[in-house]
Amino acid sequence: MSDTKQRLLDGALAAVRDHGVTGTSARSIAAAAGVNQALVFYHFGSVDDLLGAACRQATEQRVAYYADRFAAVTSLRELLEVGRDLHTTELAQGNVSVLAQTLAAAQNNERLAESIRGTFQLWTAEIETVLHRVLAGSPIAEVADVPGLAQAISSAFVGLELFEGIDAEGGRRALDAIDQLAVLVEVMDELGPLATRVLRSRIKRAGRK
Repeated sequence: MSDTKQRLLDGALAAVRDHGVTGTSARSIAAAAGVNQALVFYHFGSVDDLLGAACRQATEQRVAYYADRFAAVTSLRELLEVGRDLHTTELAQGNVSVLAQTLAAAQNNERLAESIRGTFQLWTAEIETVLHRVLAGSPIAEVADVPGLAQAISSAFVGLELFEGIDAEGGRRALDAIDQLAVLVEVMDELGPLATRVLRSRIKRAGRK
């Protein structure tokens, strides 16, 4: 990749952090990148395409950075511990804010939405892989929609960034509540054979309702 294209990708993220999506333009991106704004269109075609590419590259880098920690997770509580650390770090660096803002902007912009969906899926795929591993053999795994659960977890951590902006204590309690659910799953997995069979039966009946 050329130096100019990388500067534009970095400049796009910097512009979103500094001005928000609504204040991000070819001019603000070019200013952050230190290049002529015509190069935005020369290299990427549009501001939306540049934003999508910038978010994709940044997310690929962050997912790769956390790959070893995800691979070492052996329980839901460990997954949530990684999630807490990830959330704190990404929030401090402004990365979650960029993703949240582009998600919001994509609501009425299908071109941007298509790109952001693929980017968001990078995190979701990592979480889904972990969930399949840690829930294997659990009564929950027999009825849980694991891909849907992965979507819910990844969406929750993005949404918490926005929520914490107005209620930091509420955000902390939300994370604590998710932790409590993880403890409940662990307790269920530690039940004896008879209790586990009864639980599986009840869960299956509830799932058919």
